Amino acid sequence: MPKPLPAFRLAALAAGLLLLGSHSHGAAVAPASSRPVTWANPVDLPYRFRIAKQRPANVQNWREAADPTMVFFQGECWLFASKSGGYWHTRDFRDWQFVVPTGLPLEDYAPTVAVIDGKLHWTAIAEGGRPQQLFRTDDPTKGVWTPVATLKQQGNYGDPALFVDDDGRVFMYYGLSNNAKFSVTELDPKNGYAALRTETMPASRAPADRGWENQGDNNERTTAPWLEGTWANKHNGKYYIQYAGPGTEFKTYGDGVLVGDNPLGPFSYAPYSPFSFKPSGFVTGAGHGSTFAGADGKWWHIATMTISIRDIFERRLGLFPTRFETDGQLVTDTYLSDYPHLLDGDRGLVGWMLLSYGKPATASSTLDGHEPAKAADEDIRTWWSAKTGDAGEWLQLDLGGVKHIEAVQMNFADEGVTTFAPMTDTKYGYVLEASEDGKTWQAIVDRRTVMRDAVNDYAQLNAPVMARHVRITNSHTPAGGKFSLSGLRVFGQGMGVLPEQVPSVKATRDPADARRALVEWPAVIGADFYVVRYGISPDKLFGSYQVYSATQLDLRSLNRGTPYWFTVDAVNENGIRRGTATANVAP
Repeated sequence: MPKPLPAFRLAALAAGLLLLGSHSHGAAVAPASSRPVTWANPVDLPYRFRIAKQRPANVQNWREAADPTMVFFQGECWLFASKSGGYWHTRDFRDWQFVVPTGLPLEDYAPTVAVIDGKLHWTAIAEGGRPQQLFRTDDPTKGVWTPVATLKQQGNYGDPALFVDDDGRVFMYYGLSNNAKFSVTELDPKNGYAALRTETMPASRAPADRGWENQGDNNERTTAPWLEGTWANKHNGKYYIQYAGPGTEFKTYGDGVLVGDNPLGPFSYAPYSPFSFKPSGFVTGAGHGSTFAGADGKWWHIATMTISIRDIFERRLGLFPTRFETDGQLVTDTYLSDYPHLLDGDRGLVGWMLLSYGKPATASSTLDGHEPAKAADEDIRTWWSAKTGDAGEWLQLDLGGVKHIEAVQMNFADEGVTTFAPMTDTKYGYVLEASEDGKTWQAIVDRRTVMRDAVNDYAQLNAPVMARHVRITNSHTPAGGKFSLSGLRVFGQGMGVLPEQVPSVKATRDPADARRALVEWPAVIGADFYVVRYGISPDKLFGSYQVYSATQLDLRSLNRGTPYWFTVDAVNENGIRRGTATANVAP
């Protein structure tokens, strides 16, 4: 994991770079020599509202994208996600172009894509009893797809994952169940992609030994987990078969990995699993994803992040830097991954900290149960809502002092939306203003004229702003909803001092359940919250939990028979004080 930065950081990047998602409305981007280029999760995309499916009138609607596949093809990265009405392509992860194709059953869940014989091939779970088909195109920009094979006359490859080996052999990894193991089938491209050979994967399910495979926001349930969402990569001669659990609606939704020397197995469970895991923070979940290398050869993992309040399928996408260690361990960096990160270079934290957590909030009006403070509580599952969606509704934060503001993320909650896609009214219009004294205001993000379909609108400022107060005022809320925010997140520097360092850590493994450990530490002066880092050796502390208003963590995501080490970082709006004291528990 790139080392989190303890203080303000600027990075020199290539000239002419734009903001992630083309967010430079209203002013030119500052020279690249003085500004980094950043992004923050959830990925800022126009997430589609769900389409109507025999739902009663006045049911709250929600947006969704999930189960993402991203591949590199013809010089670009191509992103396919469930229930999105099309797919995106990008050269730089900043400007995303959307394609509405013809020929694809776009409402099928869990699309998978692979490059076979120089063409892009697509399939997904066939819904409604239809046979599962394979489609292809040689020009996904035009978006014309044609069927090339029926994969199974009966049944489906559940949550399919196409994989093409170096020698051209084609495989399908699949599984979607609360009790069955995963399987892999070799397909014959010369014979209509008929099945040549199928093998099960015995190592692909063991919740009694793997804490993270158990359901619940803290892996606390005993009900059978849903394991699903396979993906395959080959690296240095090893096959990495990734899979998701324990259920898409849980904060602990993550990806584990099996490793083998042959695409058909046998495979061994990697004891550092889950390798992609984000169970805490503003937005959580990092499961059912795909791992891919971009044009520069750097690895990324894109995965499903959960909200799951209005429906378990209310979801977003997260993008995470990924790498292979020299010993082959697959590592995905989810540390504070909903904070601004560098898009280039080491892709680590840029050093802009959260200034808005827990700060006093006031509003023009408040809908019962959705108080202003919920826009600053670092929880995407709660939100402030005004009583209306009228122009002029506003929310204001007092940052407690003049702060150095670099970026803002506006996470809209779509409260009260009861219309369903397809719809044309999907864009938010607003102005975000800043003030040092609460009297004189300047607009720092203005979407009143050029509105955006951006429910997780991340705006990096063209130049830093000094301010104590931040106010967002509605000009248009789409789809008949009320003006509402699950997070008005302000990033920059607090102009103060770092928290003290956590001097000691204690870890105790539960003698009755080795999947659990209690981690404890003393409170330190200046900490807004803590991050517990853990891993399978002292130099591999790649897992992390954010802990608020407590100095202990009941961690239930461990693997039996695996030793673990722990340390604790202290965090506030001025930066991160890395922990050096460690504790460990035996297998």
